[in-house]
Amino acid sequence: MSNNKYLYWITFVAINGGLLFGLNMAGISGAVEMIKDEFSLTDSGLGTVAALLTFGCLIGALFTGNFTEKYGRKKVMLFTAIVYIISAFGCALADSATVLTVLRVLSGLAVGATSVVAPMYISEIAPAHNRGRLVSFNQFAITIGIVLAYVFDYLLIGLGDNSWRYMLAVPGVFGIIFLIFLILKFPESPRWLLSKGKKEEAKNVLSAIGGEKLVSTELPEMEKAMMAEQKKEKMSFGELFKGKTGKIVLIGTIIAALQQITGINAVIMFSPEIFKAAGSAQGDSVMQAMIVGLVNFLMTIVALWLVDKRGRKTLLLWGAVGMIASLAYLTFEFAKPVQNGAGVLAALLVYISFFAASFAPVMWVIISEIYPNRIKGLAMSFSTAVSWLCTFLTVYFAPVIQGSLGLHYLFAIFGIFSIIAFVFVKFWIPETKGKSLEQIEKELGLN
Repeated sequence: MSNNKYLYWITFVAINGGLLFGLNMAGISGAVEMIKDEFSLTDSGLGTVAALLTFGCLIGALFTGNFTEKYGRKKVMLFTAIVYIISAFGCALADSATVLTVLRVLSGLAVGATSVVAPMYISEIAPAHNRGRLVSFNQFAITIGIVLAYVFDYLLIGLGDNSWRYMLAVPGVFGIIFLIFLILKFPESPRWLLSKGKKEEAKNVLSAIGGEKLVSTELPEMEKAMMAEQKKEKMSFGELFKGKTGKIVLIGTIIAALQQITGINAVIMFSPEIFKAAGSAQGDSVMQAMIVGLVNFLMTIVALWLVDKRGRKTLLLWGAVGMIASLAYLTFEFAKPVQNGAGVLAALLVYISFFAASFAPVMWVIISEIYPNRIKGLAMSFSTAVSWLCTFLTVYFAPVIQGSLGLHYLFAIFGIFSIIAFVFVKFWIPETKGKSLEQIEKELGLN
């Protein structure tokens, strides 16, 4: 297998966690009404069932950093694949809302762990010149998972009252495939291997990825950085928030939070309900949700092309502008007694497009790049956990706000956070395009 083919193969395997991420997040969208009827749930109860997956994500993300440092990136991925399988088939067989909720939390643990370990792993195996693109492939896989979830929901919705069970079982099938890929030829991160004193193994992985050229350019920098880290005491959790390190962790955590409180997962998870509110029938609303997922997928491809050409900061700024404009229109539209269904669909597609081409992949690129190896596990766990906390709050309160105040208030809130995101990116986010991880660390004054 040629170097490039091998690099793309292991990236492909790693992003299967992202695929399962998307399948689990969006797979419930076509099932929410059936689950609500099956277990006689209120709006708040439905919000709990949907949102507690993200609570599991928070817990999974928070503890994954320590596990990746201790056991390695590969073993954590193997564990998540097994959890995906158990939780998906368990959800399909759930006989009560309580059992379903517990299993959704379990599934969330795997999603949260994946959201930390996949971009971390890819950033550590990717050469500097295409790291942004390769890390963004994880978001690309998430969008594929979302599209597939909508497609399966649409295909399975006609199977009767129990079709929601089949919808929730789908991630289990893909979890089995992920597990098989991981068991096949899939290496550990060379940076993790080097940190554990396994220089020859790290050298072999680098050679397989990029040949002797990559070994000669990357290995000395990695060794120098590791030697500097070894002279320092092991980073405690509290030290993440002190000095220059604290500033960088704050920047990474805020951008991770803003990615979610601008509303994306509420829109993805409840898009069929939004379209129904705009006057679409159930079947039509699921089809429209599929279109949303497809646009999300296509615009992520645009991001893959632009992230290493235009840079991280430029994409984030343009993304925020597009999101603000579309959310302003949606606020206006749902404030009216009768909505223009075509206008709602178009505005949601614009919102999804700009998010997918900017905040969706670029946030993961930023936090995987700006955190030095010494704190990467802990820092990414913390930032990702905060992101999932924001996702939980957003998904939980979205149906509540919709039911009590109306969708125009919900979209207005997301629009305000999008404005905040623009201002934050403009003044605080550094440009990291085309720089090695060690170079970024040096420029940020962290070594």
